[in-house]
Amino acid sequence: MTQIDTHAQPYDRDLVPRRMVRAMLALVLTVLVVVTVARLTGQPLVATLPEGAVVMKRELVLSGDMSGAAQVHAPDGTLIADLTPEQGGFISGVYRVLLHERKKTGVAPDAPVVLLQKDTGRMEIHDPSTGWRADLMGFGADNAKAFARLLAQ
Repeated sequence: MTQIDTHAQPYDRDLVPRRMVRAMLALVLTVLVVVTVARLTGQPLVATLPEGAVVMKRELVLSGDMSGAAQVHAPDGTLIADLTPEQGGFISGVYRVLLHERKKTGVAPDAPVVLLQKDTGRMEIHDPSTGWRADLMGFGADNAKAFARLLAQ
């Protein structure tokens, strides 16, 4: 027969101390006030990428698979690159993101994307059919070079 401990401590209802909850609420409210004031007074955005002018542009049709292999074609169907999983991992990853965006908007998966080289030295990929875009330098220099090689071919 088991005995019930009648002297057990009561369940602690304050798993997170009230002082901590109040501090977090104050932080959230402070951030909301600062952002609201900044937007209402027209403060410029400061942490945005420089636009720059386009110096090179190329349309590409990407395809890939889960292994990391990727194929890149010109819009007319000419093969530009057939990449192994070791060579095309990042390009295949970008293709999977494109597929996801295109499924959300109902766009054909084989629509071309535009690869842009800007005068600021940055590269960008843009999907005109969905409006999706990504600054490739944000993924590291090696990954941006994978697309730079496509632009040079």
